Amino acid sequence: MPTITLPDGTKKSFDHPVTVREIAESIGPGLARAALAGKVDGKLVDLSHVVDHDADVAIVTDRDSEGLEIIRHSTAHLLAQAVKSLFPEAQVTIGPVIENGFYYDFDYKRPFTPEDLEKIEKKMAELAAADIPIERMEMPRDEAIRFFRELGEEFKARIIEDIPEEETISLYRQGDFVDLCRGPHVPSTGKLRAFKLMKLAGAYWRGDPKNPMLQRIYGTAWANKKQLKEYLHRLAEAEKRDHRRLGKQMDLFHTQEEAPGMVFWHDKGWRVYLAIQDYIRQLLRENGYQEIHTPELIDRSLWEKSGHWEKFKDMMFTTESESRVYAIKPMNCPAHVQVYNQGLKSYRDLPLRLAEFGSCHRNEPSGTLHGLMRVRNFVQDDAHIFCTEDQIESEVSAFIDLVFRVYRDFGFDDVIVALSTRPELRVGEEVLWDKAERALERCLNEKGLEWQLQPGEGAFYGPKIEFSLRDCLDRVWQLGTIQLDFSMPQRLGAQYVAEDGGKRTPVMLHRAILGSLERFIGILLEHYEGKLPLWLAPVQAVVLNITDRQADYARTVEKALRDAGLRAEADLRNEKIGFKIREHTLQRVPYLLVVGDRETENQTVAVRTLAGEDLGALPLAEIIRRLTDEAEARGRSVLEE
Repeated sequence: MPTITLPDGTKKSFDHPVTVREIAESIGPGLARAALAGKVDGKLVDLSHVVDHDADVAIVTDRDSEGLEIIRHSTAHLLAQAVKSLFPEAQVTIGPVIENGFYYDFDYKRPFTPEDLEKIEKKMAELAAADIPIERMEMPRDEAIRFFRELGEEFKARIIEDIPEEETISLYRQGDFVDLCRGPHVPSTGKLRAFKLMKLAGAYWRGDPKNPMLQRIYGTAWANKKQLKEYLHRLAEAEKRDHRRLGKQMDLFHTQEEAPGMVFWHDKGWRVYLAIQDYIRQLLRENGYQEIHTPELIDRSLWEKSGHWEKFKDMMFTTESESRVYAIKPMNCPAHVQVYNQGLKSYRDLPLRLAEFGSCHRNEPSGTLHGLMRVRNFVQDDAHIFCTEDQIESEVSAFIDLVFRVYRDFGFDDVIVALSTRPELRVGEEVLWDKAERALERCLNEKGLEWQLQPGEGAFYGPKIEFSLRDCLDRVWQLGTIQLDFSMPQRLGAQYVAEDGGKRTPVMLHRAILGSLERFIGILLEHYEGKLPLWLAPVQAVVLNITDRQADYARTVEKALRDAGLRAEADLRNEKIGFKIREHTLQRVPYLLVVGDRETENQTVAVRTLAGEDLGALPLAEIIRRLTDEAEARGRSVLEE
């Protein structure tokens, strides 16, 4: 007689083995209708799963993250059923859940078309409306191989052949369609109410170019129509905000095939880049960092000593000279240890904070390159702090303060913090891991921060704190990090003379706030839709004359703005004022300063903001003061239209 313990501690006893569905029904009809699956002693199972022992049981609905994942996986099977119904000769391969949706790979004699996608999606809707029961079956391995070969599903048979012989194979039937899957699945196709097929792509079987090219159909699935509509809206917004499109429209940067994954910065884009770099550089000075610069090419032997060659050699660009192999640095840390090692260090010299806007290169696969977001050459706001074990907590605490200050200045208030602890494969004594993890946890708690625990996600050399930002489209971007490293300083011979006269190895804190400057600029462009806060805008104000009579005064205004340290330009073209305003609005210029005869006579400017606000005629001194105050204030200064 099983006793079931529910998440709230309630216990229910049954005089016979009971299915998860029956447990849901015993709790209430509303929960039974909403139930998608169950969790028995922490393991996800179908509603048909029989519980014959005392167990902790939770009912999974579409309000749970696991429920949404089950919906997406079940929708992938719905897609496969629709394809087989419309194209019986197609072979199904694999169909996993991915972020925000799913995909399924098919082998078919001709390429699918956008018109095919429409037909498939319509068939999926019909199958969902039919509310077809989904049933789990089990077969011995060899029987399952024969079963799929008889169906003509050669790819499924090959997948099963790679499964150990002693394993029982689980299959799921929905109507006349049977698929291989571990499950669990929703109880019937009627639970799949909100989905859309998104795009077609090619994919090699098992990711190997030597294997057949398959056709991949991507889709998205959600708990309800409202969530689907919101997601499609976010996608449309993301396309409108695509930093590559904005970069071209605003004349900021470009990339080209002759330098894949490398950025060609234009004048206006480089202004944004330098504004960010200068801001970070000033903060580093204020917080006791020394800025250094280290070589791009370093002999292979150093990368072998640091451990990077073994782990990252496939990602490193190399070259040879005079029978020596050099690597273009993919990261800065080994070079920073070399600077630390110059001269004897005492405990009185610690903490030593070394910062570098280091240009790094990584041989990322060409298929992963994406504008500024994924590049082969990037610059980090990188720094390494060499300190004693007793200084870890104070240094981490100061860094956390700096991180939140920087993010606020860029207009980000929603910061997600995570503590990643020791992985299974690691170096260093357990007592040091204990001390380091406790120190990081204390820092987070003393700051009163909410944080997530990521067990096993730390670096092999130490735990870390990660900082992620949530943008206006609810996307999360992991940016800042501080990592504790007990390994590299020892491997590369870093030492200091302790207070007792003995030599010890310093702790090395790897830290970055923005990470890749290229990627961060891409995030900024998409978050603000190119309407950057005034202090970051490549052109902060444009002076527009109405006729040639105001040209000299427009130049005077432009010079006064520039003399005040503002990035200003004058547009003196013989074009209608409406045309000029539209053009500079598309360029996302925060302030448009119009001068006509009246403004020239009164030594004023008519001020219009990017948001379309008309501030009227203001004295030149007043608008200069307004702009300089706003630029110095930083933060979220330019509102979206």
